[in-house]
Amino acid sequence: MLRRLGLRVVALGYLLVILLAPLAVIFYRTFEHGLEPVWAALSDPLTIHAFEVTLIATAIAVPLNTVFGVLCALAIVRRRFRGKGLLNAFIDLPLALSPVVVGLALYLLYDRTGWFGGWFTEHGIQVLFALPAIVLATIFVSVPFVAREVIPTLRELGSEQEQAAATLGATRWQRFWRITLPSIRWAVIYGVVLTTARCLGEYGAVAVVSGRVQGKTETATLRVEDYVVNFQTSGAYAIAVVLAAIAVVVLVLMTLIKPQEETA
Repeated sequence: MLRRLGLRVVALGYLLVILLAPLAVIFYRTFEHGLEPVWAALSDPLTIHAFEVTLIATAIAVPLNTVFGVLCALAIVRRRFRGKGLLNAFIDLPLALSPVVVGLALYLLYDRTGWFGGWFTEHGIQVLFALPAIVLATIFVSVPFVAREVIPTLRELGSEQEQAAATLGATRWQRFWRITLPSIRWAVIYGVVLTTARCLGEYGAVAVVSGRVQGKTETATLRVEDYVVNFQTSGAYAIAVVLAAIAVVVLVLMTLIKPQEETA
């Protein structure tokens, strides 16, 4: 009994110090001087544009990585092919690489002298220091999350129901929509939540390829740095609180909705 209680105290204490305490400090500092500084920072046109760029990149990256993650999970679990082990390893590559290294790699690829940059330059398409580079960096760093949530779920489910449906004449598309997807829906949703949080909070890779042009290629995280560098901490706190609040709201909604659906 004492051991269990001790483990709980250690676990909760660790979470309190590592996760909750920093968030609590940010929330406190944000509203320490009232709502006026917060509103002034969030209503700044440059801040609004930074959020728009972040949301656009997230809106593009999340659906693409969701589809890619589900397809990769199905290929790894349900198919046999050469190189499956390499594919399984490469999915985790963004987790192993520093985001700054990712940004540098994209810079070398899409620079005017890079492998792909010359072609885009010849056709009048600007990738670096523009929205396309931000989207590419965001996609790269958020690739693994949907696949890593779906793969263990598919392995646990097995393929018996799909095989039974196939013997009854169901097509692959019908088996996917009526059997596979409903069975993995919560794994996909969790992966989407993690992917969204990663996209919203990305800094390192975006900082390298965006150019940090205010009002053009500045994201919300880069805007936080801009406020900090200029000693406008209230603005940095305000943006940080908004980003944290989005993640907390999504997690709370998932916690409230999932039990209701499972008991329905």
